[in-house]
Order: sequence, then C-alpha cells, then structure tokens
Amino acid sequence: MTVRPTLFVLTGPTASGKTARALDWAERHGAEIVSCDSLLFYRGMDIGTAKPTGEELARVPHHLIDVVEPRERYDVQRYVAAARAAVDAIMRRGRRVLVVGGSGFYLRSFFAPMSDGIEVEPALRAELETRLAGEGLAALVAELRALNPAGLGTLDVQNPRRVVRALERCRASGLTLAELATAFAAMPSAFADFAVTLTRLDCAPAVLEERIVARVREMLAAGLVEEVRRLEAAGLRENESAARAIGYREVLDLLDGKKPPAALEGEIVRNTRALVKKQRTWFRTQLPEHRIVDAAGPGELFEGA
Repeated sequence: MTVRPTLFVLTGPTASGKTARALDWAERHGAEIVSCDSLLFYRGMDIGTAKPTGEELARVPHHLIDVVEPRERYDVQRYVAAARAAVDAIMRRGRRVLVVGGSGFYLRSFFAPMSDGIEVEPALRAELETRLAGEGLAALVAELRALNPAGLGTLDVQNPRRVVRALERCRASGLTLAELATAFAAMPSAFADFAVTLTRLDCAPAVLEERIVARVREMLAAGLVEEVRRLEAAGLRENESAARAIGYREVLDLLDGKKPPAALEGEIVRNTRALVKKQRTWFRTQLPEHRIVDAAGPGELFEGA
C-alpha cells in the first residue's frame, strides 16, 4: 500500500497569530510555507494585509507571496496550479509543506475540487452578456429552465451573474445543472494524492478583539494610508477584489472624501470583526475534520508530526 505524503495546513481567523506560530513550526520541522491568503499575492499590499516582514520571510522559505501586481486579477484556478507546483518542488527537496492562510475559498482547494474543467468560449460568454443587457434576466432564466426541466435546484435566479454562469455552463457542456453538480462532486481535488492534516487556530472572543484593535492601530501607525496612496497610483482600483479588501476600501473611501479621518480606525475594526465572524462560521461549517488549537496557548499545532 502506497503511503501518501502529508500536507500540513494551518488556518484560523484574521489576527489569530498564524504567522508567528507557522514560522515557529516550520523552523522546528524543516518545512517551507505555502501561503493561502488571497491578498498576500499582491506586491505592495504589505501593511494592510499584515504580510510577513522581510525578516520573517528570510527565516523560512515562503511561496505565493508577492506574485502579481495589485492591478492584476488572481483567481483560484491560477492559485491551484501555482500551489501544486510549489508543493511538488518542496517535496522534491525533501522538505515538509506547511500551508498557511485564512482565505476559505482558496483553502478549500486542498481538500475539494475547485474547477469542473468546462471550457466556455468567449463568444458564448459575450452572447449571454449581450442578451442580459438587451433582453433582461427573465429571458435567460427562461432558457435555463428549458434546459433544466427537472428544476434549477438552489440557484439564485435573481442574481444575474449566477444565472449567466449557470447558463453558459449548461450550453457549453450540454448537461443539466444537476448533472454538472453530480460530475463535479465526483471529481478529486488537486491534492487528492496527499494526506491533508488540518489545524485551526482560535482564541477567546475577548482576546481576539484585543488583537484586532491592536493590529489596526499598528497598521495605521505603520503608514497604511500612505501605502494605499501608492497602490492607487499603481492601479489598485482596477482590481475590485484587492480594492475592496478590508483596510484598503476604508482608506480609499477616506481619500475620496466619503469618510472623515477620525472614523477610519473604528471602521476598519468593525469590518475586521465582521470578517472574523464570517470566517469562524465558514471554518465551523465547511472545513473537514480538523484539530483546534488555542492561539494563546502552548499546544502543538499537529499531533505526531
């Protein structure tokens, strides 16, 4: 029986202390770190993302940090391909792999399939976008229902983006939504040939609240506003995903005159708190079986590693 190599994955909510714990574990266990944070991809987005410092990056080899410019979009398909290449290279060097990050959508790629491989021709996508603008959402929903006589399941038919994506996939594949869902569920993840060991850092709400406030104050003192000004000049607003990230969107609102300077810290803290709530819900409901370690305690991240 072939023994699958192990991927060690560390996640947890924002401000739970993943960076420090990951560095300590990686140094002690001969590991390299693969980032699973959807904002660390972008060069120059340093302060607002709490990106590891140059000194921290020098302690342990890191991968998938600073790989694209802030104006450039980066999606999960690109991430999976790059993460798989990084993991394979680390394994060839005889080192362990520690995946670190709290971005749930990207984290899912280590234990579930992320793409069904259906190729949608640009011409089809353009046709449906044109029809949406000219005929309205109801016309596309009607066609989608005709292609799916057994029903549309849980599809939100009031959401134009989701209706267009569903229709283009049905048209491109010749399959119903139910058939597409069944085929997708049977697909292996990109890392199915690895044993994934998952640990989640967490801590008491009061402790995490203190960490959030301290982190936001440190970011502002370190020059977050100036960082956003530089990024804006480099095309930050061209990438909605990056521009709407917490810390960046609030500063952009400030620069646009939509928010007073005195409200900045409180706004970022509130939005970070809301993000943490969403993260915790996602971790609790979407993650496979995993170990939970108190971020403020001495517990070992991975048993028997």
